[in-house]
Amino acid sequence: MAFPDQQDLMRVFRALSVEKRVEIVRLLAERTLCVGALSNLLDISAGAVSQHLRILRDAGIVEPDRRGYFIHYSLAPGAMKRCREVVESLFGKRTGTKKGGGICAMEKRSAKGRKS
Repeated sequence: MAFPDQQDLMRVFRALSVEKRVEIVRLLAERTLCVGALSNLLDISAGAVSQHLRILRDAGIVEPDRRGYFIHYSLAPGAMKRCREVVESLFGKRTGTKKGGGICAMEKRSAKGRKS
């Protein structure tokens, strides 16, 4: 996967920012399920499940699989890797140390104003 852009980052975080969607991901990590089964397990309407699944699909976390009249959902291949890469991209690569590694704007200004 290429370095995630800002929209990718927001799409994944938005998808995982709702408790029911996190529950859907946990359930799908165990087995594939259709909307009706998810609706029963989560005790919410099938329409609500469909909306949650649409957001998870848009984020590349779940994928549909049509089986006759039903669509079963499962985690997308590489979903965990995708989420991990998006989170890691948020933190970036740190080059400084925890203590004294960074320089704040005030330190830069005061260093410029000092005379040796």
